[in-house]
Amino acid sequence: MSTTEFTVVGGGIAGLVVARRLSMAGRTVRLIEASDHLGGTVASHLVGGLNLDAGAESFATRGNTVADLARELGLGDDIVSPGDEGAWLQPVEGPALPLPATGILGIPATPLDKDTIAVIGLGGAFRAQLDSLIPWFGKRTDVSLGALVRRRMGKAVVEKLVAPVVHGVYSLHPNDLPLERVATLKERLALHGSLAAAVRSMRHAMPAGTAVQGIRGGINRLVTELAADLTTYGVIVEFERRIESAEALADLDGTVIVAAPGILAPVRGRTVTLATLVLDAPELDAEPRGSGVLVAPGCTKVSARALTHATAKWQWLKEQAEGRHVVRLSYNEVPAGDFAEVARRDAEVLLGVSLPVEAVVDFARREWTRPAPLAPAERTDGVVVVGETVGGTGLAGIVTHANAAADRLLALAAEGPADGEDAATGDEPNEAAKEVS
Repeated sequence: MSTTEFTVVGGGIAGLVVARRLSMAGRTVRLIEASDHLGGTVASHLVGGLNLDAGAESFATRGNTVADLARELGLGDDIVSPGDEGAWLQPVEGPALPLPATGILGIPATPLDKDTIAVIGLGGAFRAQLDSLIPWFGKRTDVSLGALVRRRMGKAVVEKLVAPVVHGVYSLHPNDLPLERVATLKERLALHGSLAAAVRSMRHAMPAGTAVQGIRGGINRLVTELAADLTTYGVIVEFERRIESAEALADLDGTVIVAAPGILAPVRGRTVTLATLVLDAPELDAEPRGSGVLVAPGCTKVSARALTHATAKWQWLKEQAEGRHVVRLSYNEVPAGDFAEVARRDAEVLLGVSLPVEAVVDFARREWTRPAPLAPAERTDGVVVVGETVGGTGLAGIVTHANAAADRLLALAAEGPADGEDAATGDEPNEAAKEVS
């Protein structure tokens, strides 16, 4: 029998969560990471003397999955909610407007609310209100979020509200976002019979009245604490070891868990570029656009798809910045020219204030690829797959899926070998491994 019961390939959040859970249960675990550090896209960087998140800076509160993990890691007292200033929306034409505060992914909970009318117009609001009269049959399961919202609330809601928010969160148009990826929406729609009522129900279920939370000091602290637990529970970590192909997985010991998207299939997806500006700009003290601005697809005023005024969103960061401002802009495509200057101009437009060149204290650029989902045919018999390619976008989905995979693996290990084979080593492909993935 192999001395290693489980081998985890990939040291991003999913791989770390699975390795930790298995090792805490007394299993022998080896984690292989191609780079020289753990965490994947959940990382930090130093900008203007401030240690900032270089990737995700918040997590969805649904299910309390990430918050529960943070508490397990000793970070419970450092879980924080964003300020209540709210976000704004930059439409294709016209000035920025406050984003209706009661929606989910831009879907209005109260279509005739004044902020909703300001964005989609009175005609669009009346069309959206018809949602309460349209019966829900729920026969189709493959419908996109865009198709569902268009059918129930009309084109104006999709293009002027939902598209900017979904674009900012997922880098997708709602027509390309499967309904199944919006947690509980379909179930609540079936229960309540209208989209607006479903959204109100989802809002009511959110902890502390907010859809996202963060961690004082940055989301990257999760990686530090997860790595510390791997050491505590005896996980063997190998850095700078690259597994080049699915065939090479057969040479690894124990049950193999793949948390690296490029091994089973070529990485397909979209590149996201983050521009971080540290600004000395007293004009931003008034927080003119609240926590940030989402940009409607097709807007030609700026190249960015979203802006976060991080020091307005997070009180802890405002205190650390000591009067300076941190602004994050995300891009699907990097524009030509001086990127720092493009980001400064975009921030100026979106925030509605003058930001002279000398206001920029520091600038940083980071890029990562958000992989597309793996098709079932791209998974390999006998290995378990975790991470964004199967768990969905966002920390909440990734951690939830990783926890479920770990639970299933532990349950299978507890059942013991079947038909004389060693279930822990994974010497033979089995249906259980495919079920977990």
